[in-house]
Amino acid sequence: MGEVVALALGIAASPFAILPAVLLLFSPQPRASALAYLLTWFASIAVVTTIFALLSGVIGSSDAPADWLAWVRIAAGIGLIGLAVQQWVTRTATPKTPRWMEKLQTATPRSASGLAFLLSIANPKIVLLAAAAGVDIGGADWQLPMQFLVVATFAGVASLTVTLPVAAHVAAGARVLGPLTRIKDWLIRNNVAVLATVFLVLGIGLVSNGVAGL
Repeated sequence: MGEVVALALGIAASPFAILPAVLLLFSPQPRASALAYLLTWFASIAVVTTIFALLSGVIGSSDAPADWLAWVRIAAGIGLIGLAVQQWVTRTATPKTPRWMEKLQTATPRSASGLAFLLSIANPKIVLLAAAAGVDIGGADWQLPMQFLVVATFAGVASLTVTLPVAAHVAAGARVLGPLTRIKDWLIRNNVAVLATVFLVLGIGLVSNGVAGL
């Protein structure tokens, strides 16, 4: 369970979770757009995780070797380490603002929901983390209702950094925009370092746990 929580925190720490939620609060329909992003993000993470949990359960119930889960962890860990290296090697001296960030300033609830879908299900970085968690959940000795509860908890933790800015805006209104602007600027400057660190730490953890399970 600890590894599943760590993977969820890895998604939550990703700029793909935090930055859009913050930027959407500066859009023409801040609360509606940010809430649409949050709900779609949560649902997308839950769907990806559920798919891999079910696949893991099917494989685990077959005649496959007992150490297959360890090899999946090792493969996922190597993939995350590779992504960390790729993020760091391809970084630029002056961070360039991605096009999807620029579009958030004028986003609507519908376009915000579509972006959440693209940044989760169509994003190999997030899918890899959710898939690793799904494999862990499906390989655990839990009944199906418990697995669905853990998936929902995983998606909730993974959505925590999306939820907090939205909740703060609902509670305090425009007063939170000043602090959120500073958070946004810091993340834009350091998003490569944040992603590389998260992927490297989680990748090493997955490889270590996989090797220990052989």
